[in-house]
Formats: sequence, structure tokens, C-alpha cells
Amino acid sequence: MTGQRGSDPSTPEPVLDIRDLRVSYRSGPALDGFSCTVAPGEIVALVGESGSGKTTAALAALALLPPAAQLSGTIRLAGQDVRTARGEALRRLRGGAAGMVFQEPMTALNPLLTIGNQLAEAIRNHDPERRPRSGYREESLALLRRVGLPEPDSRLRHYPHQLSGGQRQRVMIAMAIAAHPKLIIADEPTTALDVTAGQQILDLLRNIRDTEGTAILLITHNMGVVADLADRVLVLRHGRPVERATTTDLFRRPSADYTRALLAAVPRLGERPDPADPADPAGEAPPDASPALLALSEVVVDFGGRRALDSVSLAVHAGEILGLVGESGSGKTTVGNCALGLVAPHTGAVRVFGAPLPRGTGRRARAVRRRIGAVFQDPASSLDPRMTVAQTIAEPLAVHTRTDRRHRLARVRELLDAVELPGAMLRRYGHELSGGQRQRVSLARAIALQPDLLIADEPTSALDVSVQASVLELLGRLHRELSFGCLFISHDLAVVDSLCDRVAVMRSGRVVEQGPRVEVLRSPTHPYTRELLLSSPVPDPGRQRERRARRLAEANRAAPPRPAA
Repeated sequence: MTGQRGSDPSTPEPVLDIRDLRVSYRSGPALDGFSCTVAPGEIVALVGESGSGKTTAALAALALLPPAAQLSGTIRLAGQDVRTARGEALRRLRGGAAGMVFQEPMTALNPLLTIGNQLAEAIRNHDPERRPRSGYREESLALLRRVGLPEPDSRLRHYPHQLSGGQRQRVMIAMAIAAHPKLIIADEPTTALDVTAGQQILDLLRNIRDTEGTAILLITHNMGVVADLADRVLVLRHGRPVERATTTDLFRRPSADYTRALLAAVPRLGERPDPADPADPAGEAPPDASPALLALSEVVVDFGGRRALDSVSLAVHAGEILGLVGESGSGKTTVGNCALGLVAPHTGAVRVFGAPLPRGTGRRARAVRRRIGAVFQDPASSLDPRMTVAQTIAEPLAVHTRTDRRHRLARVRELLDAVELPGAMLRRYGHELSGGQRQRVSLARAIALQPDLLIADEPTSALDVSVQASVLELLGRLHRELSFGCLFISHDLAVVDSLCDRVAVMRSGRVVEQGPRVEVLRSPTHPYTRELLLSSPVPDPGRQRERRARRLAEANRAAPPRPAA
């Protein structure tokens, strides 16, 4: 990569310079021969699947690896040797030379301290005056304004749980830039966010780079984010770099087989053929005259005085997949919970299989639940940690059928084959599986009783692109074989475009647009749908620049005119 120290006096010294880094644990090597430089004002992306070593490299840059890690190689940050830094010198590097934006701000922020106190602490750590925390109010307000957090005065008094995911990420970025570092290390900064919040975070990082010259080391598995933000890319696999290139060259002419496989696995918005096209493997979408397996009519749900759903009406027909999209807090998951009977509407009706959704645990309620499967967003939390894979998949069979243990085990083996998992998985527990394996177990459990209706809530949002592609392919194959209707909840429009027959778009608890996939995602009528589409990064640097320009132009047109001076 460019920026070799001492090779050219006119070349500025890299902000971050890692040479031949090796990191290993008892379980084996995490990084093997990793080298990377980041020049001032440059954005370098580290990409690869989970376990490729991306986060290990980021933590090593700030000497944050656990004591069990064994290291060799050199790490220089802002001209200082990180591996030999101790005490005050190391503290100055952390936050002063480089700020860190962690993947999950809810766990990175202190739940017991207000946002104001945490920002004040970040500023105070690098202030020689070391004033009391109360003396940093104005600086904290300025940081919140800098990252575009609305109502900064009131946010200073809030705790992390009172903010949305995008707002918490903005607070993390504010803390990362509190000491005006030369480098920001951003570890999956948009992974847990919906497309509009994620795009706002990308815009913010770009603005910080452009206005302050801050370098950024971006860690992500989202190739659309790479195309949108990065100048150069380093691709990792199993702890080893497999390709280095400018962003344009990587997308146009990838040289490594692994890079080509990663790019091929990315769903691309707008590239699936129209339903009438014989090239579309999904074929024609089922007509609206087909039976409605799930129907919500004018459903209203209130939580503590806040309206979560406002007169929502939609239907899932037999044999179709309805994609439900929208940003966080739009009400998507509440719709799914209404369909599962986990949330009761205040007004309106929820009908499944042509009849009102039954309550309680009576015979009819059990019969209806037997016909509904569910796949949740986070399989790590939805799988019982005390149950083996065999017990997890067999649970619906044990609850809803009278088959004996031998027949249940035979059915479990069939389901493992259906979701392409080996029989050796039967005795494992959830924590012993990868994210993709856990989601396959969740799918096997959901289809154990051959349901007529499947509710899938963000089933691929936390997965790497290649794992996501395999899970989506599996879901599509199971849908073709079993012909269930499916409510597919997602904030990834490219995923919805690749899988669904119809699309409903939600905003602030209301369905603002719905219809056939091609109509909604190719020719949207509602401004919010157009905003969502333009906010979804695509894995093509040229197209992404054009889309960003269009999005900013539309935002400027929609902005109210400034008052005359």
C-alpha cells in the first residue's frame, strides 16, 4: 500500500503504519503477516467475513487486545510505537492520536452515565487543565452539534438507552473526535442501522474527513459502504491480506478469487428481472385474489402513549413473499409481533387463515400457531442456550405433535439436510455455531411443522455478505418447495428486491406505499420510498457517486428556504 515511511520526503508520514503484524491465541492465529498504512485524510477500508481479522487489526492499533494475545510486528500511530507505549503515552494515543467508533454503541457506552458526562470525560482525558465535568458543557454541546444530533441541550441529560441506534452512533463519533485525533477507527459503524441512519453516518464521516483532514480506517463487510466511502481497500481472509487496491480498481478489476466471490455474493438493487421476464426464477407474483394468510386491517398499536402502528393495513397471500421495509422505529417488528400474537392491537383487526387471530392457549390457538413459523433477527438470543441443536429443532414437534422421540429425531435429521447442515451439529449448542449456522438452525425450527405462514424479522441483517447470500438462497429454495406465505421484514432494500414478490414501505407507524416489487422499487410514488432507495449504497463506486449526488440534490430541493437577511 502507499505511504511507505522514508521512501519520499514529499510523502507525508502515515497516520497509521502497521508492518508484518502477527496476532495469535491458543486457538490459533488471528492475523498473519498483516500490513497496512493510512495516510492523512485518507479512508482505507478493511473488508472480509467474520473471523477474517478485521477487528483484531483495529484493536491492535490502539493496544486494546486482551493479554492472552501474542503479537509480533510493528505498529506506529502518529509516529509513535504503539507496542512500546505505556501509561500516559498510551493514554495520549488513545483518543488523542486515534479515536475509536465501536460496532455496537449500546454496549460501548456506559449505561449508568448521561451522554453529557461521557462526552465531558472524553474531552477531559486530553485536557491539561482537567476541569470538573461540569466545565465541559459548551464543548460537549459543540460536539453534538458537529455530529448533527438534534436537540443537543436535552440529549446531554439523556442516557444511552433513551437514544435510537443512529443517535447512539453519533454520540460515539462525537466522543471519538473529542480530542481532534488524526485518525478515526470505525468498526462496522453502520451494520446495525437502517439505510437512512446508516447513510447519515457515512455522510458525517465523509464530512469529518473533508473538513478536518481526519484519516479513517473503516472496517466493514458491506461492499456498498466501501464503494460509497473508501479511497483504498484491503481484503482479509483468515487473517491474511488477499488483495489491496484502490476502490475503483477493486470493483472494476478484482484480482483475487475471494474478492470476486465476495462481490458476487452482494445483492444488487435493481438487477433482478421483472416478474414477467422468463429469466426471473421466482416467476410471476401470486395475484392479490389468492387467499390472504395474514391480513391486518386498520391496526392501531400504542406503547406508553406513543403510537407504534397507525391504521396499518396489509396482507400476505398464499405462496408469496411480502417485503416490509422502513427505518428503525417505523413499526416493522411490531407488525410481525401482531401477526404472531405477541402484541394485541388497540383497534383494528388481525386475521390469519381467514379468521381472527385467537388468543390464549386453547385448542384453536394451538392449531393456528402450528401453522405459523418465525425466524428472528438475532439467532444468538432467540435460541435457548441450554438446548442442543437437536432439542431446538425438535421443540415444535414435541409441543404440537404426538410423535415419539425416534420419529422426532428422524425429522430433525431431515430438517438439517434441508438447511444444509451436517448431522454432527445435532449435539452442539448455539454458542458453538457461527452466525450463519445459528440462522440455519432457526430456519429448520421454523419450518419443522411445514407452516403455511412464515414471519421472518431481519433474518440476515447481522450476517456477512457470503453467509447472507447462502441463507437467502436457502430461504428462497424452501419457499419454492413448501409454498408458504412469508412476511419478510428488512431494512435492506437490495435483499428485499432479490427475494420478495411485493413490498410495503413503513414510516412512523404508517404504510406509505405498497405494491408489486417492480413498481415500488423501480418507480416509487412516495418521497420517502425514493429517499430510502437513494440512501441504500450500491457496490459500484461510479453509480454510488451519482446516487449520492441525486440524494443530496433532492434533499436540498426539499429543504425549506432560508429567511432573507
